[in-house]
Formats: sequence, C-alpha cells, structure tokens
Amino acid sequence: MPSQDGPRRVDAANIPHWYDPSGDVLTLTNGEGVRVWDEEGTEYLDFSSQLYCTNLGHDEDSVIRAMTDQAERIPYVSSAKRSPPREQLATRLAEIAPGDLSHTFFSVSGSEANEVAVQLAREYKDASTVLTRWRSYHGGTYGAGSLTGDPATRATVERHASTTGAAKFLPPLPRAFDTDSPETLARRAGEHLEFVIRNEGPNSVGAVLVEPVAGSSGAFPAPPGYFAHVRDLCDEYDIMLIADEVITGFGRCGAWFGIETETIDPDMLTFAKGITGAYVPLAGVMVRPDLAAFVREEGFDLGQTFGGHPIACAAGIAALEAYAEGPIENVRDLEPALRDGLGELAATYDVVSDVRGRGFLWGIEFAHPETGEPFHDPRVDQDANPVSDVLKAARDRGALFGGGRPLFQIIIAPPLVATRRDIDEALAALDEAIEVVFG
Repeated sequence: MPSQDGPRRVDAANIPHWYDPSGDVLTLTNGEGVRVWDEEGTEYLDFSSQLYCTNLGHDEDSVIRAMTDQAERIPYVSSAKRSPPREQLATRLAEIAPGDLSHTFFSVSGSEANEVAVQLAREYKDASTVLTRWRSYHGGTYGAGSLTGDPATRATVERHASTTGAAKFLPPLPRAFDTDSPETLARRAGEHLEFVIRNEGPNSVGAVLVEPVAGSSGAFPAPPGYFAHVRDLCDEYDIMLIADEVITGFGRCGAWFGIETETIDPDMLTFAKGITGAYVPLAGVMVRPDLAAFVREEGFDLGQTFGGHPIACAAGIAALEAYAEGPIENVRDLEPALRDGLGELAATYDVVSDVRGRGFLWGIEFAHPETGEPFHDPRVDQDANPVSDVLKAARDRGALFGGGRPLFQIIIAPPLVATRRDIDEALAALDEAIEVVFG
C-alpha cells in the first residue's frame, strides 16, 4: 500500500533518463502486484511494466528473499572470478534456452549485452558489419546506439561521436513493402535483407541482430515465414543470427523467449530486464558451444565490474522459479483478452489505424482516417502530439502505458501476473482517454 510518510518533495538533484524539461515526471513510491502508487497516494495500473521489465509485478517475495540471503552470505564477487549463483543461473539458463545455446556471459544492462554479443560475433567471424533494422532499439550507449535504428536515439548518440560498423535494413512492415499480404510481406522483406547483405558484401557481415517481436519501436511481430527466411540467409552467407530478447525474453510473448514463437534457433541471444523481474540489474549473452569453445581458446579481454553480480544472479535464479510457476502460462491464457480488447478499440475509433503484438506486448498506432498518415510524427513535426495527450489522459484515469518509438503509437505491456480484471480496467481507461482526446 502507498506510504503516507512526509510531505511532497521535488528532488531537483536527480536528472531522470529520457528527460524532457517540458514533461511531467511522475514520482512513484510504492508497488504491489501490477499496481503502483505515487507520492500523493494515487494508484495506477502499471501497464508498461515500467520499462517493459517488471514482469513479475512489484512484490515477488521469493526474489526479495533470495537477494537478502545472498547479500548476507557474500554481497559481491569479482566478475573475473567464479561465484555459485553465477554458475547456477548459467546452468539454469542453458536448460531453458532455445536450440543449443549453452553458455552465458553476464553483463549489467541490455545495451552492454548487445555490445558484447556484437563484439563476440565480430571476433568469431572476423567481420565488422552488423545488420540491424530501422525502427529498432538495441540500447543508448555509443556502441548499442549505433546498432539502434530509432532515429531519435541515433541522432542523440551520433551528434558528437562517430559510430561505425552498423548497417540498416527495413523491418517487415506493410507500408515499407507496399503490401497487406503476410506471405508477400515475408518474401519481399526477406529479399530486401538479402539485397542488403549482398550490397554490404557477405564476407564483411558478422551478424544480423534483431528483436523477435519489436519492442518499444511498435510491438510488431514478423509475418509467418519471415524469420525462417532470415535464418536461411544467415546460414547461406555464414552470418550469425543474434536474437535481442531484452524485452521479449522471460515470458512476455507467452514462451520463455520470443524467438521460440518463431520456431527457429539463434546463434546468440541477449537478455536483460525480465531475467530478475527488474528487482536488480542483470543482463547477458547466451552463445552456442562452438562460440564458447572459441572464447575458451582465444580468451576475451573485456569485462564489467558488476557483470553477473551475485545478488543479481540470486534474484535471477528465484525469478526463473517464479516464472515456471504460472506467469508464462497466464500470458498465454490472457493474450486473447488483451488482443480482442485492443481490437474493439480499433473497431470503435477510426483514429486507431493498427493493432499488433504477441503475448503481453502490444502496440496501437494512431493516424488520420482519410490519409493514413500520423497525426504527429515527431521525426518531422513540431506541433502538439495527441498521442502524448492520450497517455496523459490514461494516466489521469489510473493506467500507465508506454510511448512508442516514434510517438505515434502506444505500447501496452502489463506485468505477466496481470489478471483479466486488470486488463479490462486498463483497457477501459485507455478507451476513455482516446475518447477524450479524439472525441
């Protein structure tokens, strides 16, 4: 329940991430299940899982106990040494990983995990270029920012630094390939990727890094057959396929990992966010046995002080046990309710131009009914954005949703423990918010 301790205080010393000086920054003080409270005691449904990471909700006692027990035993062990929680978590990850992924290099954040994966691929393949999709998000550090296809993030990162070694290809979006046919879209998008590979020079391409379902860039899944085509191209041209599971991992798409919903196996898999349910930072890269053998033979002279922190690994072990006890099944059971509820919004409001997603990761896009163009495209427009107004109106009605990249869309991503009642309540708030903004 919310704390009533003390008067409201604005801490101007802290600069929030993604800071907008004109924005209204919410201060949260308490959480329970899928709900959070602000400093004034106002309750909200957390239907963005904060940053798509609080998969287990805000009060999973087993994770908290595991962290406490490890802290009392030994709170920190150098990342250059071995620690029982690291070994136990790596073993457990190998048991649930898709394909033959067998070894884990632990990191701290998703950005750093993607950078490590790319560094490993470049060393292993002796090839520098990594292909990623436009409108992707792989992190905001210099290395991961160069991999990111979101224009706003790239512009911020590259304004004062030169980043190299990343080339872009188009995501499988209908508008990008001028078709509404899933079969045609999968074929054209796959042919486009092959063109990019050949244009870059196959011998120069070390990896293709891709989200199984796009995360904050729109929650769009690929059409059937697309990822099989990508896997075939990587095999044909001897390129590593890296699945960025920072958002889609650990149940969000209704399986342990999002790539499992596409029935192909990656060569590497990056993770973060949900590995601990966001109770403490942890990330990593899972690799195949041949890449692990390469590292054992050649060494890897890079690391991070807090990579695989013992307390974080203990939290990860407990979180995996918690996931296995029902939350992933809950996503599969309630996906139709979330999908159908969003579909009803699209049927009710002609300004909702698209609804797409998988599991508990969905996006709704807004556009002029007559033209199909966004009401506001932050990449080119400077005027007010009604999608921002929808997010604020929903917050005023007790539901927090995420803003997509670019912000002509909203991301719906509740904790995996959300109930049908929670979903109905959140969608009702979103319904009212769209009605208030668009009439």
